[in-house]
Amino acid sequence: MDDSSNADSIRICDFGFAKQLRGDNGLLLTPCYTANFVAPEVLMRQGYDAACDIWSLGVLLYTMLAGYTPFANGPNDTPEEILLRIGSGNFSLSGGNWDTVSDAAKDLLSHMLHVDPHQRYTAEKVLKHSWIACRDQLPHYQLNRQDAPHLVKGAMAATYSALNHKTFQPLLEPVAASNLAQRRSMKKRTSTDL
Repeated sequence: MDDSSNADSIRICDFGFAKQLRGDNGLLLTPCYTANFVAPEVLMRQGYDAACDIWSLGVLLYTMLAGYTPFANGPNDTPEEILLRIGSGNFSLSGGNWDTVSDAAKDLLSHMLHVDPHQRYTAEKVLKHSWIACRDQLPHYQLNRQDAPHLVKGAMAATYSALNHKTFQPLLEPVAASNLAQRRSMKKRTSTDL
């Protein structure tokens, strides 16, 4: 879909953690993400699939259209507020740049940022949505940079801070306490007793 000679096209890639879905249920469990773009199911460690990528693209599209991120309103947001907004899918599509964004774009975003991954659009549905499929027929507007760059930067920093905030501790134990180590120890004792 990218024509390298077209200045209006962009390429998006972030393969810091790329993995094929191979589990029996098709879900991944390792919470690995880029803070501002993380889907609720990844944060909640419920298991996730390709739907989390649609969420991330939705966050990117939102940021491109609005000029700011969807879940951090400013640098003074608390980590709890940001995480609550991500977890509940609480974002606004009104005011500011949203006054000039089409209803079709807002509809697409609401489906891409649906908090339930089973209700969220798939990549196929995104590509078939009227805002994408009929993009040549859309009116052209120049989006205004409503927020000063330092406010956007502050909102991004607040999101990173929220996601790095220690709200839960990992369960780490000595290796010797693991079930596998205990079984191996038991097996060694049993085999030497013979």
